[in-house]
Amino acid sequence: MQDQLVFVPLGGVGEIGMNFGLYGFGAPDNRKWLIVDCGLTFAGPDLPGIELVMPDLRFLEDEADNIVGMVLTHAHEDHYGGVMDLWPQLECDVYASPFAAAMLKAKGRSNNFGYEVPVKIVQQGDTFELGPFKVELINVAHSIPESSALYIETPAGRALHTGDWKLDPSPVGNAPTDEKRLREIGAMDAPLALICDSTNAVREGESPGEGEVAESLEKLMLDAPQRVAVTIFASNVGRMISIARAAQKAGRHVVASGRAIHRTSEIARDLGMFEGIEPFLDQDAFGYLPREKVCLICTGSQGESRAAIARIARDDHHALTLNKGDQVIFSSKAIPGNEKDVLDIQNLLINQGVKVISDKDALVHVSGHPRRGELRRLYEWLKPSVLVPVHGEAAHLEAQAELGREAGIEKVLSIRNGDMAMLYPSAERLVDEVPSGRVYLDGDILCSPEESGVRERRKLAFGGFIAVSMVVDGKGQMREAPQVELYGLPQLEDEDEDFDLVVDKAIDGVIRSMPAKKRGAVHVLAEAVRRAVRSEVNQFWGKKPIVKVFVHKV
Repeated sequence: MQDQLVFVPLGGVGEIGMNFGLYGFGAPDNRKWLIVDCGLTFAGPDLPGIELVMPDLRFLEDEADNIVGMVLTHAHEDHYGGVMDLWPQLECDVYASPFAAAMLKAKGRSNNFGYEVPVKIVQQGDTFELGPFKVELINVAHSIPESSALYIETPAGRALHTGDWKLDPSPVGNAPTDEKRLREIGAMDAPLALICDSTNAVREGESPGEGEVAESLEKLMLDAPQRVAVTIFASNVGRMISIARAAQKAGRHVVASGRAIHRTSEIARDLGMFEGIEPFLDQDAFGYLPREKVCLICTGSQGESRAAIARIARDDHHALTLNKGDQVIFSSKAIPGNEKDVLDIQNLLINQGVKVISDKDALVHVSGHPRRGELRRLYEWLKPSVLVPVHGEAAHLEAQAELGREAGIEKVLSIRNGDMAMLYPSAERLVDEVPSGRVYLDGDILCSPEESGVRERRKLAFGGFIAVSMVVDGKGQMREAPQVELYGLPQLEDEDEDFDLVVDKAIDGVIRSMPAKKRGAVHVLAEAVRRAVRSEVNQFWGKKPIVKVFVHKV
């Protein structure tokens, strides 16, 4: 059988975040696999107690010997954040740029992982071979340094995996997207499959440049009468550079707060990315600098409760406070699901007399992803014969699929996580699905949704918990009055309308109606009391709590 080149996403296709892609080469029963990215996503309020969500790698359990390596496109959490937790299941070499490698090492050190991931540093422009895959890193503009598209060549055919990218006319802290190399690839006389970022495919036009944000920040900094605080994504080195340059022109000192800000800025400085930028001061300097001389860079752009700007807004930060007349710039956009948390923090600041500026008020943030105009230009450069939209929810994926068809791309494959797309020798979505899904990081435990206990936690959050303890003897006689504990139920002031009375009534009804001999059957008594308590509480309250009954036989 002719060798095939296939693409299989285990994350990031049908959702924002958690990007994990597989390229497979060979016959269906004998493939070598190249992993591209290993990201995570952050758990929402629907997953109580869960910190992070990562792709389920069941499919690779029997393929470990066939994995030739993992290549990271860049160091955003949704592309590299799962490496440390998931690497023990893979045990392969990881290839990363100097910045991504340094970020990965710092992440492992700060989270006290008991092992080291073998990372091989590759420079943008480098070409290297991993089994049957020849991989080239091509620089693309994005909101983090050293973002790369991957040009992948195999004996079966060629693919260009964009990673996250945009066509930024004025990048800061990063080189422009390598148009020359992309045009060269498009000019080659061989079919090309394009696996492409869809995050902004629903938006017409082209994304503004990072240089325009720099100009806007400079004006805001010059016009501000008192302190200025700017909250950003901690990985956005280009934005840090723009803020620092604006602060220097305004005669302000940059104070940094937040471990992630310090970690990223130190890595960037070590790699020579902060040329001409004065060292950031620690937050202790905030207290003694004149208000008009301060520019604070801090974490919390997504409303994280423990981040610096949230603690400042609640007035419980030990070193940082803001006063009336100060200004906070949210130089970021809220990730879907975080909008309310961000708005709550902004309202707290406004109530303190602080002026809040967001992307709704001024050009203080731009996306790192391409709009439809940029996608059309990329199609023109590369002239792909196959398009596979990735990195996005259904609306984003379908928007790019439609755009690709309009642009005349011969074959557009619409796939989701767990689908297998054959790129060569013929482009088609294969019928066989690959096992896929999610795993949760619950504290220090990586577990499946079924193992996590989240379903029970949701029930607890909705209806609370009632524990009943009863003691009976061998004849089924009650030896002590039942003990009841209520957790998470309303505490009513009216003594005639009280949950304790409702529960006692339900228990008493079971004891009176059940013959003593039957009460001696512990499991029968426990289930009867559980059902009665739950039913009575539901009639009284309109909700069904979790009820656990312990019957002790003496």
